[in-house]
Amino acid sequence: MVKPFRFGVQCGGDHDRASWQQLAHKIEALGYSTLYLPDHFVDTQMAPLVGMAVAAEATKTLRVGALVFDNDYKHPAVLAKEIATLDRMSDGRVELGIGAGWQKVDYDALGLPYDAAGVRVDRLEEALAVVKGAWGAEAFSFRGTHYSITDYNGTPKPTQQPYPPILVGGGGPRVLRLAGREADIVGINPNLRAGAVTNDAATNSVAEMIDQKVAWIREGAGARFDGIELQIRYFFAAITDDRQSLAEAVAPGFGLEAEAILEAGTTCVGTVEEICDQLVARRERWGVSYVVIGDDLFEAFAPVVERLAGS
Repeated sequence: MVKPFRFGVQCGGDHDRASWQQLAHKIEALGYSTLYLPDHFVDTQMAPLVGMAVAAEATKTLRVGALVFDNDYKHPAVLAKEIATLDRMSDGRVELGIGAGWQKVDYDALGLPYDAAGVRVDRLEEALAVVKGAWGAEAFSFRGTHYSITDYNGTPKPTQQPYPPILVGGGGPRVLRLAGREADIVGINPNLRAGAVTNDAATNSVAEMIDQKVAWIREGAGARFDGIELQIRYFFAAITDDRQSLAEAVAPGFGLEAEAILEAGTTCVGTVEEICDQLVARRERWGVSYVVIGDDLFEAFAPVVERLAGS
């Protein structure tokens, strides 16, 4: 089932109220669906929930979310309450993006234990059950290895029913199968098992690896696969009349050939026409219809949004 395109912008940096509201207004006016914030500590960026709330208040249709909340930073029942409250306050414009956590320097800076990937994914799996339970119609109890909930009826209940869309991002087989089982939106990412962005992230994003990642999502999803929205955050994107020269210039730094760079799943480079053709082809190949770019490119990328959003 082909899903219509929609587009999001991930915004970092440090803003005051006026500049942040102006940015949110501009993103909305250019036809983007969603404004996302990252959830890190050592980088220069705002707390995502507060930024989401101010952006939602300043706009009328723009959806807001984090790309993505690190599950280890907050108890999932607390996050569920905060997201449900913001969903009520925004008239149902929130997406809950959540992941197992990956950036080790954040954990080190905060003195948090950086558990093995399998433990972090275990915790995320339990967290998803807690969040959905908290958003359910009645009180629930849950007993897991990491969380224990007793007769808890989470309030408020979100405006969106049965609950706000849940986005799970990841790059490895287990988390993508989990996302296929539990999420409404799946973010297809590089596998950042090193705890930092390394050249492995580039090689893990070549086209053949995206084929494999979609297969893992499909395995987890089973019959519900056609109802899932697939998303990619394009980390290397540019509007250019000479995509080949740009790829040849950056390829050595990634340890890949220029052609592999151009076809990589997290790369989107070319003229507006070339990028539109590429996104349509990738939707046909992988089912990816939800495109996210950085706030350094959203204005230049606006003609792509104008041509493809909703189609």
